[in-house]
Amino acid sequence: MKKVFVIPMFLLLLNAGCTQNDQQNPGTEPGNTSGELENEGQEEQMVSFENLEVIVENLDIPWSIEKLEDTFYLTERPGYIIRMENGEIERQSVELEKNISTAPEAGLLGVVLAPDFAESNLAYAHYTYVDDSGQFNRIVTLRLLDNIWSEERLLLDHIPSGTYHHGGRLKIGPDGTLYATTGNASAPDIAQDLDSLGGKILRMNLDGSIPSDNPYPNSYVYSYGHRNPQGITWSSDGILFSSEHGSSANDEVNLIEAGQNYGWPIMEGYEEQEGMVSPLFTSGDADTWAPSGMDYYNGKLYVAALRGSAVLEFDLETGEQREVITGLGRIRDVLIEDNSLYFISNNTDGRGTPEENDDKLYRVSLSELN
Repeated sequence: MKKVFVIPMFLLLLNAGCTQNDQQNPGTEPGNTSGELENEGQEEQMVSFENLEVIVENLDIPWSIEKLEDTFYLTERPGYIIRMENGEIERQSVELEKNISTAPEAGLLGVVLAPDFAESNLAYAHYTYVDDSGQFNRIVTLRLLDNIWSEERLLLDHIPSGTYHHGGRLKIGPDGTLYATTGNASAPDIAQDLDSLGGKILRMNLDGSIPSDNPYPNSYVYSYGHRNPQGITWSSDGILFSSEHGSSANDEVNLIEAGQNYGWPIMEGYEEQEGMVSPLFTSGDADTWAPSGMDYYNGKLYVAALRGSAVLEFDLETGEQREVITGLGRIRDVLIEDNSLYFISNNTDGRGTPEENDDKLYRVSLSELN
């Protein structure tokens, strides 16, 4: 049976409670253009907010935002974590077992703090590496000691990696398990291969074991048919959403259910196919968002857009969408806490046009966006 979600069906679910800089040109899959290409020839009109605050600047290809109480932890793809507390900023080294890759879109990507981080100094990390056997992605634990992060335990290795499309987002879900997005590594067909870890959303226990209730026995695969998902978040009712790069356009925001097939490379965007899930929102054939990190607040999804050079807002009740932040270049990740929207620009990744003191971590009150 064809599996297609549209906004009215989603409402029923809700009511039920239900590197170094990349200086080379981005690559392409046959007939497709990388969704992270910068917007050439597009003029940006900056949205002005009275209380838009710059919290950290001079970041080097930042990728993810973590926050514990008043302390921020920001990953940088070349292999550092920025710690900022009480206005004091420190660039902390990350000592990894493998040589970090400097391929486009690769490096130290998602990092998420353990639930007991305040006591354990433990975090989970996704990074791209190169060794004699090739280039791969892996998920590991990191331990912070004397202001240096060290790889401590390997959780999952040999996640496919190609020239582009590494996925890389890590989040701990409401169920206490670790979710990871993986790209198709520029090899589209692996997204449909349940024996491959590429082009998937993966789910594991915090010790790296496979949860007994995963949809496929003895498999980390939670959902498949993804091209390059880079954002995941949950609603207050525990519903999982993801953001995903399309080919030359057709970027997607999806509602994720265990075991479902999201179509790539058989379909994308508004297309429909028997047994596959169509997106809640898509940029369509004419526009490109290149969506990355995302968060949820009060019935809306907020999504960082790289090529779209914006923070996008998607209203899950009305189906409306709009840009709420523009004019600051490429946006890589967002975080919402205490009625504040935090987001990082990503203009130093070799595909943007850095301004003075880029890249930056910003904060704005959500009340100013209405």
